[in-house]
Amino acid sequence: MAAAETGTGHARIETVLGPIAPAALGATLMHEHLLCDLTPPARRGQGLPEPEITLETIFDMGYRPGRYHGNHRLQDVALATREAAAFKADGGGAIVELTTGGIVPDPEGLAAIARGAGIHVVLGAGFYTENFLDAETLALSTEALTEITLGQLTEGAWGTKVRCGLIGEIGCSWPLTPFERRSLKSGARAQIATGAAITIHPGRDRAAPDEILDVLEAEGADLSRVVIGHMDRTLLDDADVVALARRGSIVEYDFFGIEHSNYWLGVVDIPNDWMRIRALRKLFDAGLGDRVVISHDICTRTRLQSLGGHGYGHILRNVVPLMRDRGFSQSEIDLLLLETPRRILTIGG
Repeated sequence: MAAAETGTGHARIETVLGPIAPAALGATLMHEHLLCDLTPPARRGQGLPEPEITLETIFDMGYRPGRYHGNHRLQDVALATREAAAFKADGGGAIVELTTGGIVPDPEGLAAIARGAGIHVVLGAGFYTENFLDAETLALSTEALTEITLGQLTEGAWGTKVRCGLIGEIGCSWPLTPFERRSLKSGARAQIATGAAITIHPGRDRAAPDEILDVLEAEGADLSRVVIGHMDRTLLDDADVVALARRGSIVEYDFFGIEHSNYWLGVVDIPNDWMRIRALRKLFDAGLGDRVVISHDICTRTRLQSLGGHGYGHILRNVVPLMRDRGFSQSEIDLLLLETPRRILTIGG
């Protein structure tokens, strides 16, 4: 897919193949991983066996993904291209790919996927949570982190000429570590310098999103261009999500397709898709329909359609019909999947 060229001073969305006009974006998933490695660093390179995904194993591997070495490693460009092409066949236009420092970003691999599948891919800049980072990275100052992030947005990411189109997912733990606080501050400074949006992986605590927004706001960030992800496991009371959106940020339900009750990182009452749709309805009814986005956050092999999972097209193929059945209008669906992502990802203009 050839990128539609725009001048750097004009409104544009920066993809891994170059800038496009915002109108060219299409239906967009705002939080995904096409190529990543979420294997804990201590377990990488140990030669541990990687169980095969079969009819006998796929349920348990999906139910307990952290127990199976290799399940969190997505590094097959050909497989990812096939998955992205299936998303396009379901009506998809763009995937926001949030593999940041620490979980093995591959900008050139993403460019190959975008080219081969004929979709737009927007890459995030910055770093993931502290527990995935090396000592050299953890020692970086706010100023150094800002310089790195700015370079990823304006010159190229991770030693390539592929530029990022937004900041994040910035990884945050609970409580925030000193490095993660510096990472947030650097994200705010990079946003001020470029106008790019910020997307956040919050710590798993009810207080985490507001603490993160406090840090960003103190640095002068535009909260209307900040996405707080993982509402599905962070704010389980719909009223808390509404309050967060009213503060001015974008909230994100990004576990669509996860329909089981077991959360692999702790005890959380994970909602299923119809419960997520009900939460979306409350935001729309509160007049906050322009402050929410959705996605799947695919980061395991067992969620890939080629390997028995729901794939990146699940929202378009299955969730949108459920939304219509539950009274969502086409204009509301378009706001969620087209207009709000376009607004968030547009730089300049």
